[in-house]
This record gives sequence, C-alpha cells and structure tokens, in this order.
Amino acid sequence: MYEKNTVGVVVPAYNEEGFVGEVIETLPSFVDRAYVIDDCSTDGTWGEIRAAAERVNADVDADAPYQDRVSPLQHDHNRGVGGAIKTGYKHALADGIDVVAVMGGDGQMRPEDLPCYLDPIVAGEADYTKGNRLLNREFRRGMPSWRLFGNWILTFLTKVASGYWRTMDPQNGYTAISKEALEAIDVDRMYEGYGYCNDLLVRLNVAGLRVGDVPRAANYGDETSSIRYHTYIPRVSAMLLRDFLWRLRVKYLVRRFHPLALLYGIGSVTTSVGAVSLLRSILRRRSESGSNAGRTLSSALLLVVGWIGLVLAMVFDLRENADLERQFEE
Repeated sequence: MYEKNTVGVVVPAYNEEGFVGEVIETLPSFVDRAYVIDDCSTDGTWGEIRAAAERVNADVDADAPYQDRVSPLQHDHNRGVGGAIKTGYKHALADGIDVVAVMGGDGQMRPEDLPCYLDPIVAGEADYTKGNRLLNREFRRGMPSWRLFGNWILTFLTKVASGYWRTMDPQNGYTAISKEALEAIDVDRMYEGYGYCNDLLVRLNVAGLRVGDVPRAANYGDETSSIRYHTYIPRVSAMLLRDFLWRLRVKYLVRRFHPLALLYGIGSVTTSVGAVSLLRSILRRRSESGSNAGRTLSSALLLVVGWIGLVLAMVFDLRENADLERQFEE
C-alpha cells in the first residue's frame, strides 16, 4: 500500500521481449498488484511475462492483500495499447484498487518516479496525473525532433478537444488515476488505439475531474517507437474532432447551456465560409475589378470575424476549466 491506498499498475505490452520482464521485477514494493497485458504479441513477450510473474509471486508475503501480485493477462487478438490499458483498468476496478498507474512494457518509465504520480492523488489534489516532457528544454533534449513536432501539434489539438488548456504532452503514457475517476469515465467506451490518452483527457473533462501535469524527462532507452506519425496524427485528429463535438454537446448544451458552444459553432462556420470565399477571390486573379476587390475584402472580414469568435470561445473554455488543472513541481 501507499499512504493507506492500494496501488495497481497496468503494464501494456506488445512485442516487448527483453524489456517487460525487467519492468515487472523492478516495480516498487508498495505496488499491491500489477496487471500485465500481452496484446497478442508475435515474439516471446507472453512467456517472459509469465516467467517474471512466477518469480515475483513466489516472494509475496502471506499477509499481502493480493497473493498474485502480478496478474498476467493475454488478448486473443491485437487491440492496441488503449485496448490493453482498458483490460487492466477493468481488472483493477474489479479488485477495488484505490489508485491505478500505467507503465509501459518497454522500460522507458522509471519505477522510482511512480510516487510523483501517486502523491497528488492520495493527497486529494488531483484525480488523474500524467507525465509532461515539454516543460523545459532539458527534458525535451531526449526527444527526436520529428516526434517533438508531432507532439506539439497533438498537444494543441488536444487542448481544444479536451478543454484542459494548460495541460501539455497529452501523448505521455506515464499516468495514474483514482478509482473514483475510473468509475466516472466509462472505461468500456475508451479509444483503443495510440490516441487513448488524448481521448481519456476529454472524458475526464466531461466528468469534471482534476488533471495534473508531472514533469518528466524524455527517456527512450533502447526501445524503438512503432508510431507512424504520418498516419497517427490524421487518425487521432479525427478522433479528437469527434470527442470535441461530443464534449461541447454534453457539457455545454445538454447538462447546461453556455454561449461558448455557440461561439465555437458560429466561429467555425464563419471562418470556413470566409476562407473558401477568399480563396476563390484570389484564384480569379481579377484584383483590378472593383466588384471583385469588394468581394475579397468582405471575405477577409468574414474570416477575421470567424477567428475572433473562435478565440473568444477558447478564452471562455479556458476560464471554465481553469480549476480542473494542476501543475506540479519537479
């Protein structure tokens, strides 16, 4: 236990042979139960998980709350990292675990940092904590430039979609969440691909839960990422658009009315119409025509008005969610 709270760790693993065993065996002693999910790997990951689990479980004290400290789980088909985490979350809920962390099976998340994610939750300061590798230049040094660029793009898109405007690095998978928060977000409906962490932030916001950023240095070790950003960013962007529209409808139209929903709608339509109209005017290349110049000016004005509406909506959104965000010290 940790500060009188039971602690679970979900470890998703796909083709992590040579890494996942060490992750299991280096979990801090206060971790009550680890849910290690083999997402239908094609290498020796499952065998390594079972062997490490057997070694760890053999040393469990007789008075421990869970005799099987490590619970090996295996999917019969590949569901993605989000699907593996969903499986772990559901087992942790069934076991009544108070705080559930996520640590990747690739060994990139240092086990000694786990208390930094647990402390804000057990202290009642946050419902969900996540790592942030973008807070300072030193932390960003270990991140390849192409990955950093993709991260900045998805950070902005996730801010808009989730309403957590001060939260950064939403792709960071080192997280912890309270049992109450897990019960509130409808785990079964979580996104199952790599964008699960972005989707989860939107669900946390709709539930009115507090999110905290924990500074964390980038650490990639010997593992190579399997994310392909040229397909990952468009796919996650489409998911975030759906989530954004869902959040506006549920939080600002169904549960209570807030004008920011209208500002987002009017601003988006006006910006789109203005942009298309301005592009058409430019392509016609008749700037010498007074009538066309007038249309160009009207289109530009429409575009500016649309942008103003969107900015106002974002400002309202930021203020509405300011109390739900925390930034913790290094």
